[in-house]
Amino acid sequence: MTQSGGAPLTGLRVAVTRSADRAGAMADALAAAGAEPVLVPVIDFEVGEQKVLGESLQRLAAGEYRWLVISSITTVRALKQWCEAAGTSLNTLIPAATSVATIGPTSVAVLAAEGIHAELAPVDLQSAAGLVALWPDFDAADGGSPRVLLPQSNLAEPTLVNGLTAKGWQPEIVTAYRTVDYPAQPELCLTATLEPKTPERGWISQVAQRPKKSYCPRGAFGSNAYPILTPAEAAGQIAAGAIDAVVLASGSAARRVAATMAPLPESCLVIAIGQPTRAEAQRLGMVVAATAEHPTPEGIVAALALAHTNFLTQ
Repeated sequence: MTQSGGAPLTGLRVAVTRSADRAGAMADALAAAGAEPVLVPVIDFEVGEQKVLGESLQRLAAGEYRWLVISSITTVRALKQWCEAAGTSLNTLIPAATSVATIGPTSVAVLAAEGIHAELAPVDLQSAAGLVALWPDFDAADGGSPRVLLPQSNLAEPTLVNGLTAKGWQPEIVTAYRTVDYPAQPELCLTATLEPKTPERGWISQVAQRPKKSYCPRGAFGSNAYPILTPAEAAGQIAAGAIDAVVLASGSAARRVAATMAPLPESCLVIAIGQPTRAEAQRLGMVVAATAEHPTPEGIVAALALAHTNFLTQ
């Protein structure tokens, strides 16, 4: 592992476990810090239960839900893809009386670019648990509905459902998309792209100043900008010492890395994008060198720089 020079990550070859359409800003941030990113797509996304999702969105438009919880950027894409097929838009479907919640400033920015204002989002703990901690108890005296629409992945943890239920709400789950091994089936692939516009300002105090988006719309990121490896190719290069670090961008990615690239040598630094991903990686037997304080490209760069410094001083 090379000693860093002027940039904090100079000399490091870093595997980013995202496909080219989603790795843009993270790979660019690593490159700007001196690293050499390589993309190792391990998971992809397919459309979910389209008929059931459509019925839920029709109920949303009819004002049957007090809250809509959008728990990931991928959920935004899945909802947008359904809306485009139906000849409508998500911001048109959401009634004024329905509030929107999400899991952090990055998602707030993505929603704002789509014309949707998120009223509730955690800042410090940007996760389902962080949102549950902020969520108000249901008060039947205010006359509102306790129903909450929760479109999500087929692999979503029950944290949101259990947390909202414990606070007196009635979350209704619908599978908006499916997380699958890369690549997705072409006829089912999630292909909707998100607006890159600068989002509006003036969010509530529970939402911090937004970081740069870590999402790059499908097709907007040049596939030749960085090398792309299969998991098998990445595993070979890791074993040969040609990859210095692996960025785990989700718990699903951690599971695929464990299945296709493990065991990882101690010299290959494992960086988790957040605490849930760290916990999953550790459950799978991986040694996590550092965890991003915030799930952003800047957070990943800072975590890797710290882990690299600690490795060199051991």
